[in-house]
Amino acid sequence: MKTETKTMDVTDVYKNIKEIIETARIHTYRFVNFTMVKAYWEIGRAIVEDEQKGEKRAEYGDAILKSLSTKLTAEYGAGFTLTNLKYMRQFYLTFQKGHTLCDQLTWSHYRLLIKVENPDILNFYMYETANSYWSVRELERQINSHLYERLLITQTHTLNYQILQNQQQSLHFLYNL
Repeated sequence: MKTETKTMDVTDVYKNIKEIIETARIHTYRFVNFTMVKAYWEIGRAIVEDEQKGEKRAEYGDAILKSLSTKLTAEYGAGFTLTNLKYMRQFYLTFQKGHTLCDQLTWSHYRLLIKVENPDILNFYMYETANSYWSVRELERQINSHLYERLLITQTHTLNYQILQNQQQSLHFLYNL
């Protein structure tokens, strides 16, 4: 009987410890991920503000980016290709207010979002991604299927239908007077 009780106690403690470890791993992953997202934003800021003096595109921008890419890739690995540096520059240009970044989104999410040019649509997809826990694949699917636009059309049709019903009710009321 005592052995059985000890086994149950160990099982409960084990489950509790397992939950603590899993939660810590999730928090660590999110912290590290968001730290890298902020680093990419800072790199984009440095490229735009320091190297390009605040302009969207400097005449010598590509040459500098190629040189930076070569040096950074040699020291830090493949994450600093010319293409990625261009993404970082665009990332900063899209989200110039760094405090608007969401710690629930990954760099891959942001790489998709920076392609959305309309700020209202961009904010919609950011909000939905964070609140609905969309994966990168799901975000891409929703952007490509024009979810925002489809919802606007649906809302417009619903609103027009409601207005039409109200008008018909008003006309019916007036007709029956």
